[in-house]
Amino acid sequence: MTQGAITRGIHHIGLTVGRLEASAAFFTGVLGWQEVRRDPGYPAIFVTDGTLMVTLWGANPDANSFDFHHNVGLHHVAFTVPSREALEDVYVRLHEAKDVCIEFAPELLRGGPAMHMMCFEPSGIRVEFIWAGT
Repeated sequence: MTQGAITRGIHHIGLTVGRLEASAAFFTGVLGWQEVRRDPGYPAIFVTDGTLMVTLWGANPDANSFDFHHNVGLHHVAFTVPSREALEDVYVRLHEAKDVCIEFAPELLRGGPAMHMMCFEPSGIRVEFIWAGT
């Protein structure tokens, strides 16, 4: 039997989105990720930052959006950035982006030195960006 955790990190995250192309553009156009492939039959778009893959699964645009205060499910997804400067760059990019709602600008996390910020991508998924402060 294996001692300790049997898993080794996250292979990919699958997100159901109501605005597939706009959500893909958030990752590729705003964050600089690469599109890996498309599955027009589902439809789905697969994107990566070189470490993590996110699969975006298209849903009916009129589907109910997730209310993280009243539903069980994904509260938010958090991506790390390598520096405070990178976090500030993400903020600028998000501020200039179309269809992105910034929940709060970069701020200290629990007194610091770590910092984070939150936004909602075009389909309403809550996304956090975090710099560990080291």
